[in-house]
Amino acid sequence: MATNKGKEPVCVTGANGFIGSWVVRTLLESGYTTIHTSIFPGSDSAHLFNLQASTNPNASLRVFEANVMDGEAVARAVEGCKGVFHIASPCTLEDPIDPQKELVEPAVQGTVNVLNAAKKFGVRRVVLTSSISALVPNPGWPSGMPFDESSWTDIEYCKSRKKWYPVSKTLAEKSAWEFVENHGLDVVSILPATCLGPLLQPNLNASCAVLLQLLQGSQDSQEYHWLGAVHVKDIAKAQILLFESPTASGRYLCTNGIYQFSDFADKVSKMCPQFPVHRFVGETQPGLVACKDAAKRLIDLGLVFTPLEVAIQDTLESLRSKGFLDQ
Repeated sequence: MATNKGKEPVCVTGANGFIGSWVVRTLLESGYTTIHTSIFPGSDSAHLFNLQASTNPNASLRVFEANVMDGEAVARAVEGCKGVFHIASPCTLEDPIDPQKELVEPAVQGTVNVLNAAKKFGVRRVVLTSSISALVPNPGWPSGMPFDESSWTDIEYCKSRKKWYPVSKTLAEKSAWEFVENHGLDVVSILPATCLGPLLQPNLNASCAVLLQLLQGSQDSQEYHWLGAVHVKDIAKAQILLFESPTASGRYLCTNGIYQFSDFADKVSKMCPQFPVHRFVGETQPGLVACKDAAKRLIDLGLVFTPLEVAIQDTLESLRSKGFLDQ
């Protein structure tokens, strides 16, 4: 680990969300001493200061209230930083009423606003949190071949099925690569699968809700949103690895393997026999090819993934302690 002296000032957008909070915690643990955090105006950031106090009390943690649609507010958060971890992107548990306004525009314009600020203030590298929702669904992918970073979600397919989150994440990441092409900026993207682990934030996030709903007997096969799962601490470590690795470039899938949601449900059912977990019959993702080292690009950089059982157990304990789960 490098000494504190070598740690550049960084900015984390969406810092009080599930992944954002873990990135802040991991930065503090890794010796970063100047961290700008941007949060949605009016949202709660108290847990970030608790993290700082318990992890790295000498660090400077600044909170900027910034709607990502407000370019000037975003610029204030980014100014003075050499790295940006852009995580802020709307993800709702409910279906959007106006998907364009609620999901697509903030994801795309928010990304462009962050990249504009990064360009203006000479940021060395931006780590963009994309999603496996920018990889799948892709019905045109060759059968018999495991998904990798060369896959892109089929936007028209998603629109026809009113699956707006994958549309928002795909268009946002594409806008980032278009920006890189036109304006020149060092950007790498990380595409996490369903993200599990302890909740540092007070509210329930969409990915942990997948496990919660499964424990409550949901029969949703996650057909459009599933490519495996990953512990949130691995995503946070991967983000910093991508920021610090000189050779990192392009897209990085972040999942502890690719496998069917039915396999995941089976594992959860065996670990948690007291819950009414639905047992799926056959493939939940028809034709999905399993792949243990799907995140080969990150593994090659040195990332070691946490076992899936640990991620499930950690999430379970956290859901209980936060009062989201009774048993």
